[in-house]
Amino acid sequence: MKHSISRRLAAMFAVVALFVFTMVGTGLFLVLRTQLEHHLRESLDTRAEIARLIVLHSTTADRWKMAKEKLADITPRDRSTLFAASSADPRYTYGTPLAGSIEKRLPGGYVRLRANGRAYDMLTTTIPIPAVGERPPVDLQVAIDCSPNVRTMRVFGFALAALTALGTITVLLLSYSVAKIGLAPLTRLTKDASNVSPNNRSQRLNTRSLPYELEDLAKSFNGALERLDSAYARLESFNADVAHELRTPVTILIGQTEVALTRDRSIGELRHTLQSNLEEFERVRAIINDMLFLARADQGERATGLVEVSLAAEVARTLEFLEIPLEEAQVRAAAKGDARAFVNTSLFGRALTNLVMNAIQHCAPGATIAVSIARERGRISIAVANPGEAIEPSMLDHLFDRFYRAESSRTNSRENHGLGLAIVKAVAEMHRGTVSATSSRGVNTFAFSVARFGAEQQPAVASSSVSSPASGVQTAAATGHGMRQRSVG
Repeated sequence: MKHSISRRLAAMFAVVALFVFTMVGTGLFLVLRTQLEHHLRESLDTRAEIARLIVLHSTTADRWKMAKEKLADITPRDRSTLFAASSADPRYTYGTPLAGSIEKRLPGGYVRLRANGRAYDMLTTTIPIPAVGERPPVDLQVAIDCSPNVRTMRVFGFALAALTALGTITVLLLSYSVAKIGLAPLTRLTKDASNVSPNNRSQRLNTRSLPYELEDLAKSFNGALERLDSAYARLESFNADVAHELRTPVTILIGQTEVALTRDRSIGELRHTLQSNLEEFERVRAIINDMLFLARADQGERATGLVEVSLAAEVARTLEFLEIPLEEAQVRAAAKGDARAFVNTSLFGRALTNLVMNAIQHCAPGATIAVSIARERGRISIAVANPGEAIEPSMLDHLFDRFYRAESSRTNSRENHGLGLAIVKAVAEMHRGTVSATSSRGVNTFAFSVARFGAEQQPAVASSSVSSPASGVQTAAATGHGMRQRSVG
């Protein structure tokens, strides 16, 4: 069951109001009861003092008769105040002392007594009066009815409870209205958010009229929309690029098959057609494998099977394997520097092969490709530099994007489907590294880095291996797939 924020806020305010009203009401109730009891004792003390003076001056039997008349005169008709005197001499008595159960003894000699035959308690005090003249010692008991206080406290308690309930309900209703008004910006925010759709990706939340409590939320949401818009745009471009790259080999396969079916062919001609089709199938498979590899990398998958190796030895092994492509291009490669790091040797070789093959394709005969290994801020950087025409700065930021080629003509596209440097970037990120590209003074340098993990810092082994798309540097070197074209001549 869904809950309304306005109702929840109103209920919470009502609970707080009920608590506050209860606390204040309890305090007022206790203060009033204390004051009423204080006034009741003061009234009892006043009447007891008058009665004491009357009894004190009654020193003879005749005066005692007058004292009894005075005590009778000051006794109210409703008998809310009672006087009683007792002594050893029966002549010096008045009234009947109250009898009943003692409810409570109070400081100062006061007793709260539930007298027989009365519905309410009586507050009593007993004053001993010493003998004077003919009169013997007398115990004077004065009692005052507590019923006015009890009735007052009862009415006050009922009124307080009713006002507390009424106040709580009022706070509940007002809080709900105030919460609805206070949450109006959130309603507008929700309305703006509902207008965002794939057909209106540029729609953003208006943060100018929002309170600062919601401004950060709206900015975060707008940031998420920006990232989603960018990802959506990349996905659209990616889908178009994939369709473009797959369309060429599929078109070739269809064309060659249709031509082969137009007339009878010899076994040799059919074998040639099948061989050509096989090459196109290999190209399609290479694209699919590379895309699966990049998809796993996008999901944050880390490199597994890390071993501590000398990067100089891995570079030397890769250059040795690429000896034939280097000779065919009439270029040479030289390596310098060394460092040890934990890497997946297959992925490392794949990335380095892509960079070296990229340099081979854009080197003039007789040039030298420089491979350097350097330490930088907790990482190991592997850079491949080759002489060539300058690359425009606007292109450098996109060279590691998928299917990106610097020249719009897409030359040599059958050999290169624009994923080579994207794979280098993915391998670097799997090793918690970065990539970079620079072009300065006729030398173009492409580099990637790997983190220098200690033995205790190796990443946890992932549930699936990431090295399968890079089954070896032989695939990239032999087929030339994955090399990115640049407009460097």
